Amino acid sequence: MLSHTLVILSDFALILVGLVLARAWPKAFDRAFWTGAEKLVYYVLFPALLFNAINSASFSLTTDLVTLGVAVGAFLVAVAAGFAARPMLKPAPEVFASSVQTAFRYNSYIGLALAQSLFGARGVALLALIISVCVPLANLFAVFALARHAERGLAKELATNPLIIGTVAGLVTNLLGWPMPGIVQNLLGRLGGASLALGLLCIGAGLTLAAVQSQRLVLGYFSAVKLLLFPAVALALITVAGLRGVPAQVLMLFAALPTASSAYVLAARMGGNAAPVAFVVTLQTVLAMLTLPVWLATAQALTAR
Repeated sequence: MLSHTLVILSDFALILVGLVLARAWPKAFDRAFWTGAEKLVYYVLFPALLFNAINSASFSLTTDLVTLGVAVGAFLVAVAAGFAARPMLKPAPEVFASSVQTAFRYNSYIGLALAQSLFGARGVALLALIISVCVPLANLFAVFALARHAERGLAKELATNPLIIGTVAGLVTNLLGWPMPGIVQNLLGRLGGASLALGLLCIGAGLTLAAVQSQRLVLGYFSAVKLLLFPAVALALITVAGLRGVPAQVLMLFAALPTASSAYVLAARMGGNAAPVAFVVTLQTVLAMLTLPVWLATAQALTAR
């Protein structure tokens, strides 16, 4: 557990650097600067990372497909639990539409950085496979809730989403056996590498605990689903499926990640109520520094060879 904690904290330190830069030097690193950086990561750097990782990955048709099935199963349970908040807790419609995604979306920036640090290229490739399937699903459900509330076209939002375009393109070219030329792969690799550090810095710059007293119950519920229920279901399915080693650990990492900072970007871009989303992103990111090592250590202990 100590080794996992140290690696996780080293990557979370970049988030704290972003927080310090934004708070200590607000004129040099103002909101306009971070907004531009977020757009660069969201529209260019992160899609390049996903495409390159998925396009060049080698996958096992047995273990990796089982791992993917478990990941999708746990993800769908979290989705169902998130949408159950509407009839159970009856939150304000605009808050539900914007915030329900925080119950099942995951921060791929943190996930890929930790996969590289903890498990190397094998971990990155396996997490990329999970992301290639779950990013479109996560965006589908998130955009559905926002588009339904804002009465916007769901098909258009999905067709133009850069994360979906990058992941689907990478998966299709991988399945068709179309590797990228060396110069293109190197270019995408450098763009993708930049996304990890810059993405973590942007997360830190956007952290806020602005008052949302009237929505504490539903936002706490979404956080409990993401940080407790989602990984608990994944751990149960890992045990049932008999997964071991790196696949089990990567799957646990995926399930225990805090919600995505891009959830805030998506809510703001689609005219939702972004303030409670920013609060939940901050809350889950801070809490994940404690919960992530515990879940990874638990999975390691239960699935050790």
